[in-house]
Amino acid sequence: MTAMDERELVLARKERVAEGVVCLTLREPDGGAVPEWTPGAHVDLLLADGLERQYSLCGDPADRSALTVAVLREPQGRGGSAFVHDRLTEGTRVRVRGPRNNFALVDAPRYLFLAGGIGITPILPMVAEADARGVDWRLVYGGRTRTSMAFAGELVAKYGDRVSLRPQDETGLLPLDSLLGTPEPDTAVYCCGPEPLLAAVEQRCAAWGPGALHVERFSPKADADAGPRESFEVELAVSGRTLPVPADKSILEVVEEAGIPVLSSCQEGTCGTCETEVREGVPDHRDSLLTEEERAAGETMMICVSRSCGPRLVLEL
Repeated sequence: MTAMDERELVLARKERVAEGVVCLTLREPDGGAVPEWTPGAHVDLLLADGLERQYSLCGDPADRSALTVAVLREPQGRGGSAFVHDRLTEGTRVRVRGPRNNFALVDAPRYLFLAGGIGITPILPMVAEADARGVDWRLVYGGRTRTSMAFAGELVAKYGDRVSLRPQDETGLLPLDSLLGTPEPDTAVYCCGPEPLLAAVEQRCAAWGPGALHVERFSPKADADAGPRESFEVELAVSGRTLPVPADKSILEVVEEAGIPVLSSCQEGTCGTCETEVREGVPDHRDSLLTEEERAAGETMMICVSRSCGPRLVLEL
């Protein structure tokens, strides 16, 4: 990804779509076409005060007139959602980076979509795509209350009983044992939502086999940064420099301090912006994004959080 992926869009419409959730419609200032994207993609909003946040695109990929995101106010958050809710107004220009897709919809004979709360946003265009393909699919959508579940009404109106709404105050937690207890061949499971839901789904899908489960996180796993922090060297193959990485700094910090430009965003190992090719060495993966197969391959790493299993790494930087 390059700086050319960054652009300034205008907030053309801001509307409340559920309790604590606003939907933003972003357009090119000159009315031109917005970048192409596919279901599962997200963008970074570069807000004031140095805030950068990632939000899933939830509109129609065929509609090149606008990009649409929905943002939940997080009372215990770090300020990004509060900024969006309280300070962004219609007509405001917003810096946007992307789109980028780490959660692409694979081809499958059938799909089981599981969404928790605002995790419905990347699932919306996936459901539309699956329905357009004419394949078998179902969506189970949970939330705290019915009024907190964005887009719930329109999903049921459009797709009927393929959509199961499960407000927690009415039906309890999602019935994951019945949904995932028996592996279903040729079924791709897509899940997005709060970390407890993702962890529970991952546990129950362990028997489904590699490649069956697809999840997206916007906060790191609880144990993502577990393990010792040793110092090591990183050789930058493009820049021709070798830099020491002390135990108390990340590769990203060391590279930036050396004056080498690298795109980054979340700095938590969830967004994929700083994903870097590994030429030599074994990464100590501490991200919350790569699959187990991608980790085992060791071809790329997130340099904002991941480290080295040995004394030296060679990176494509």
